Amino acid sequence: MSFTLEKVVPWGRSFDEYVSMFSLSDTDLDKRILGCGDGPAGFNAKLTQRGGMVVSVDPIYQFSSEQIRARIDETCKIVIDQTIKNQDEFVWNHIHSIDALKKIRMKAMEEFLNDFKTENERYVVGELPVLPFKNQEFDLALCSHLLFLYSEQQSFNFHIGSIKELCRIASEVRIFPLLELGAKKSRHLDDVIQKLEESGYMCNIKKVSYEFQKGGNEMLQVKSSNNGINSDG
Repeated sequence: MSFTLEKVVPWGRSFDEYVSMFSLSDTDLDKRILGCGDGPAGFNAKLTQRGGMVVSVDPIYQFSSEQIRARIDETCKIVIDQTIKNQDEFVWNHIHSIDALKKIRMKAMEEFLNDFKTENERYVVGELPVLPFKNQEFDLALCSHLLFLYSEQQSFNFHIGSIKELCRIASEVRIFPLLELGAKKSRHLDDVIQKLEESGYMCNIKKVSYEFQKGGNEMLQVKSSNNGINSDG
């Protein structure tokens, strides 16, 4: 039995994980960044402390910090139990143990909760495939552990519409990982890239330094040839 989840769950990564997952340079971190589907990640809080310009968007932001904390506590048990049962799907180099995994992720989510209680304007309620932002409002859009990861739950058309929407609002889009749950290559990846390229988008798969899911060390970079606004469907 492989690692499975019935639906998207709130499970946030750390700032350092974001930097590695998306190969973020110091120049990248100075850009106007959108974190799409960030959930309770610590990236926004940490980058803001560093003086960065970042907005996160996720449907979970409609809830109070107390409600989100309760969801995180529920998710923690589910994810850790699944990871224990499927340890062979993961690479235990940067994260050395189940206990370390729990500590790193809970620390990141605590950073989010502390930030979310005092500052909400950087946390916008919204979800793909339609986001509440203007054309080219951001330089860089990051999508972590949502697109492709939940390929069983989300259709090919959802992926196409979502990536085009991200390209509408950002000059560059980066998506990580390119595997679905169970550490398998996303069933949609090849067809999504083909469709996007046929529609005039530029796609590039890039190796990154981060790998936790076995084989999950690649991200997809997508840019539109006409500043993110394509008219085809």
